[in-house]
Amino acid sequence: MSDLTLPFFWLSAEKPEDHDLYVAFRAEFDLPAAGPVELRVFGAMSFVGWLDGAYFGEGPARFPKAFPEYQTFNVSLAAGRHTLAFIVNHIGIPTRLIDATEPFLGCVARAGTTAIPLAWKCARLTAFTPHVRRVNPQLSFIEWCDTRQLPAGWQHADFDDSGWTVPVAVTRDLGPLRPLASANTRSIEHPLTPLASGTFTETFGYERDDIPARFFLRDLAPAELPPQGVWRRYDAGRVRLLRPRFELDLPAGTVVEFAYCEALVHGRVSPYITLSCGDSCNLDHYVARGGPQEFFPLAPRGGRFVEVHIFAPASAVKFLRESVVERCYYGDAAGSLRTGDALLDRLWATGVESHRACSEDAITDNPTRERGQWAGDVVTVGMDVAATAFADLRLCRRSLVHCAQCARDDGMVAGLCPGGIGYLSTYAAQWVTACMHYWELTGERDLLEQLWPYAERNLAAFAAACTADGLKDEAGWGFVDWGYVRNPGPSDMGVNCHYLTALHSGIRWAETLGHADRAAAHRAQAEKLHALIARYYAGELAAPGDAWTRIGYHRAALGLRLGFFTGAQADTGRAFLRAHMLRCFPNNPAAPRLSDPAASNPQLITPYFGHFALPALIEHGDMDFVLGQYRTCWGWALGNNRTTLLEVFDTRWSHSHQWGGCPTWQLSRHLLGLTPRFDLGDHHYALALNTGTHPAAEGTLPLPHRSDYISVAWQKDATELRYTLRTPVPLTLHLSRRLGGGTVRVEREYTIAFPLSASK
Repeated sequence: MSDLTLPFFWLSAEKPEDHDLYVAFRAEFDLPAAGPVELRVFGAMSFVGWLDGAYFGEGPARFPKAFPEYQTFNVSLAAGRHTLAFIVNHIGIPTRLIDATEPFLGCVARAGTTAIPLAWKCARLTAFTPHVRRVNPQLSFIEWCDTRQLPAGWQHADFDDSGWTVPVAVTRDLGPLRPLASANTRSIEHPLTPLASGTFTETFGYERDDIPARFFLRDLAPAELPPQGVWRRYDAGRVRLLRPRFELDLPAGTVVEFAYCEALVHGRVSPYITLSCGDSCNLDHYVARGGPQEFFPLAPRGGRFVEVHIFAPASAVKFLRESVVERCYYGDAAGSLRTGDALLDRLWATGVESHRACSEDAITDNPTRERGQWAGDVVTVGMDVAATAFADLRLCRRSLVHCAQCARDDGMVAGLCPGGIGYLSTYAAQWVTACMHYWELTGERDLLEQLWPYAERNLAAFAAACTADGLKDEAGWGFVDWGYVRNPGPSDMGVNCHYLTALHSGIRWAETLGHADRAAAHRAQAEKLHALIARYYAGELAAPGDAWTRIGYHRAALGLRLGFFTGAQADTGRAFLRAHMLRCFPNNPAAPRLSDPAASNPQLITPYFGHFALPALIEHGDMDFVLGQYRTCWGWALGNNRTTLLEVFDTRWSHSHQWGGCPTWQLSRHLLGLTPRFDLGDHHYALALNTGTHPAAEGTLPLPHRSDYISVAWQKDATELRYTLRTPVPLTLHLSRRLGGGTVRVEREYTIAFPLSASK
């Protein structure tokens, strides 16, 4: 189908004056014989599609304007008449998903090698009142729709569209169109059962005075005033990017409102989104046309709990269908872990489910507050969690590519993109290492070839911002962690540690692609930076007073990872990390809390930074301590029946943040023992066990690009650990030094016994 163009069309050639504009498109076509049909669809900024009246997909997949990607939908149709229908919502303002783009729709179809003629008609949908309220400053608008004004049956073949207009061809300032580099998102329906229900009375203001306040202030147990409607509350099981799919039988003109939240506030759904950087309104509003009707919002919202308020007497309301449809990239996980410890098993699974909750057309920071594609959510925890649970890592690759495509003028790759683009020096540094790590996890060396020019410009931007004192703060937001306290002086040594790691990866990248001159240049820069950081650590350790407290938790952990401390000094550093964690909440209930992003304090830990700090302990015999941290800290985070991970160890932040899931990948890697090393060859794995005194574990690890998986099981007796591995494809294992070193070729099954000292 490479010869098939994808023309763009719109309601008119004029630039729309309004934003939050809804336009319907439909095209009927005849299919002479039953068979598969391929649809290529692209639009901006938001579209939903129906085929013969049934929802089939939505988009677009977020894109930088210079690098747009169309989606492909494959359907199987009977011979005869069919109808394609779309609603395109021209949002018209930038969001965290995508920059403002002039509106259009593009759609072509083919059966086999034959193009299917599509004659389009379109109409503006005045049923939607535009820009009533934004969900919050990061997202688009709520839906405010009088469904009585929607053309009845417009998505079906028997609709008379003779009064509609023919759309006109338009051109848009976009780069060459390419196919989407990942799969389409899934639409997963979840039936709902009410948690609670009752009647309500309105208590506050006019309909649009303060929409979320009006919703939240309704009296849900009226005693003095007569009821004005009915309500029901639902639990979707975990935080999801969802939209209700309800079939209700109602009187014409009935107002229906759906509100969403991650956690109940005083026992009820609060339509406010925390840390939104402005007003928020997490709800949608509809007016019923009368009779049985499906309510299925066009845009998904983030939340676990859903509450519906219906302004009609209870006797006039019939619930015919109650469900939510989740927008999610991943299906069920191929990876698994069973440790014999119910809390550890639940924690592992919660990390996977949190990652799923934050996956759509990108891996996002959370599904509720902003849905932003932050590099830090992919280049650190996200990629490793994905690799322990799923065989498809294309969302990770797509994020790495987007960061490069949205690079700053000086070459620094983006830390947030393609909507609301932002630049973080730490994320740009981590991006270099993440590209190399993606190669290790998948063997896709072509990514290194594709992104090599971007990597060079990225590292050049760092070099230009580096002085004799280290990296300048002006290079970009030097985000090390929430709560992080920067060291005094002209340069942040935590940020410099990330830059040094990037240089090490840049050297390896250049050597891999045969660029010896660039490897030498990066090595020279790394040597200078290493000496600068070493002087900082040496100076702090030599000065009087508590040196490790001055160095601080974050810089101590990063220094240990980079090998700045050896021997007894490294032992002291790890002891400091352990003691610091035990001083912090949740280990110490009386310790300071990270109540908001401005609450920096040296006595804090976060789930995110466990990605950096805990391996330094695990790999040096502290697995029992780390397992204790999982149980205490992440166990606290799972309290009150939470089923996704908190953003930080405080409930006032997001309740679904996959970057808190480092226990998931660390448990899989260290208890099952296998780390993908596809950079060494196809199906190569490093085998290194770090089990502490844990007695047994079993689980599965996905194989990249395949539907099957590797199975591992082990158990201990008094003297040894007996390890069994089964694989559907031949593997090459690279044994750690403690396991004897060397390589082992495994065809189908591998069983070996290690002395217990080798697995500590």
